[in-house]
Amino acid sequence: MVYCVAQILFLIDKMRFRGKNTLIFTELDDVIFLFFVYSICTFAQKFIGIMKKIMLCLLGTLGLTNACSQQSFENADVKTFAELIENQDVIILDVRTADEFNQGHLENAINIDFKQPDFMEKVKSMLPTDRTIAVYCRSGRRSAAAAQMMAAEKYKSVNLKGGILAWKEQNMPIKADLYEVDVFKTASGKTIKLHALTHASIRIQYDNKEIQIDPVSEYNGKKIAYAAMPKADYIFITHEHHDHLDKNAIQTLWQDNTQLFANPSSAKILGLGTVLKNGDKQQIADGLSVEAVPAYNTTKEHLQFHPKGRDNGYILTLDGTRIYIAGDTEDIDEMEKIKNIDIAFLPCNQPYTMTPKQLIKAAKTVRPKVLFPYHYGQTNLQDIPTQLQKEGIDVRIRHYE
Repeated sequence: MVYCVAQILFLIDKMRFRGKNTLIFTELDDVIFLFFVYSICTFAQKFIGIMKKIMLCLLGTLGLTNACSQQSFENADVKTFAELIENQDVIILDVRTADEFNQGHLENAINIDFKQPDFMEKVKSMLPTDRTIAVYCRSGRRSAAAAQMMAAEKYKSVNLKGGILAWKEQNMPIKADLYEVDVFKTASGKTIKLHALTHASIRIQYDNKEIQIDPVSEYNGKKIAYAAMPKADYIFITHEHHDHLDKNAIQTLWQDNTQLFANPSSAKILGLGTVLKNGDKQQIADGLSVEAVPAYNTTKEHLQFHPKGRDNGYILTLDGTRIYIAGDTEDIDEMEKIKNIDIAFLPCNQPYTMTPKQLIKAAKTVRPKVLFPYHYGQTNLQDIPTQLQKEGIDVRIRHYE
């Protein structure tokens, strides 16, 4: 800016005067250059203002200042934060990476990675604006930046000062899961926990109920510690193949009031359970219903693996949250009728189920908010998240090999 002013003064010194008040330039080039310098000065002033705003935002992200403007979220120490999250209406949000989350997290925390470019899109799709969000990270910096971003979208956020490091220093409880866990909240605030056990085996915790999907004690050398888990309230079996139906696992999870639901052939093998055929629906309890949907092969050379009409997929509705567990299937026409899915489990291992290309097509048809590829064995899934990102589908890869 000083340089620009100096140039203007230099040009004025070169001017010649005619008459009393008339200012004349000696060369036309001087006029053009003077206008150019003036334009540069104006642009520089605006540019400096913009850069100041950008720097404030960057400092806010690093935790070196409160925000891009005035702070619009609350900070809480460990004691205040602990008292806050005792309220069942408060949603706990962990904004660290999935790897950090799985090493230990606060009980009932939902994990949305702040470093991902679609962070706010996931927040908007998963979290209501009429509930307080208790947010934390490792040290409090990422969560402060996240809280500020959320505040701009009308969320009421409370940030844990010092993050989980401060929490641990106060000897506060940390939950370390043996298996990967994803946590969701229903519309009324009830918690749904999805445990990635193995291959096609899923444990669901909901409203103090234990739900097991295709429990198998061991698959491909990986043993599942069902004996260490609570007994099952509900067990769902999609079909009779060994990686879906295991009498020993069912026996371990069984208690007097366990209810088992299965396709006809699996129920016959077990000699127990409620039979559900394709198209059957049942209200199991308040806020819990199930619909059996088709699951079968369409590739000519693979029809013998899962013939049409024999096996089930399931749509579980938990307090309004719809979870589609596809079972062993390809991208079948019946998927066109499956609507309003919040969470989907789609298989991916030809020749038994889908190729990655088929899975992507199925996901675009069903359009879940969150997608878990499962039953995938050694299939390479690395391109699936990228291909579905533009569709607004949150793809989560867990250990469902």
